[in-house]
Amino acid sequence: MNPCCQSAMHHINVAIRSILEMMDGLDEGDLPKRPTPGKFSVGELLEHIAMLPLADSIISDGASQQEMAAFYSSTSYSTSARIRQALKGNYESLFQKYDQLTEHQLQEEVSSYWGASYTRFGWLLEIVAHLYHHRGQLHSMLVHDLGHDPRVSLFE
Repeated sequence: MNPCCQSAMHHINVAIRSILEMMDGLDEGDLPKRPTPGKFSVGELLEHIAMLPLADSIISDGASQQEMAAFYSSTSYSTSARIRQALKGNYESLFQKYDQLTEHQLQEEVSSYWGASYTRFGWLLEIVAHLYHHRGQLHSMLVHDLGHDPRVSLFE
């Protein structure tokens, strides 16, 4: 694997491990809690996080808006166990994909259905940023809204 991709994947792995640790302090009854009306519940946010490695990978391949809508409507992880399994499995799929890309493929530019264009490596960085963004939301939601400090290190 390209050394830059290897580094990015390491950071994704750090984020996923810390998310799984945060989940250790939750039970199924915490998933439907919605601190802000009209925004994600804890479970919906975790489900979105679990989808990220796979969904963003599909976007990075140039999927259309209709293809993504079909993906989201056909994908559901409704329990903590399924969220955990999906998060690990979707990370592994992303890792395998980037492990097989050539240098030329990493530099290939791909546009999203909303018009953003990045190299495949640039899309990987977007995935890192997206995952860290939602991990921060989860942490804030747990600490500030639910009064539950998971006492998880967010960085190495």
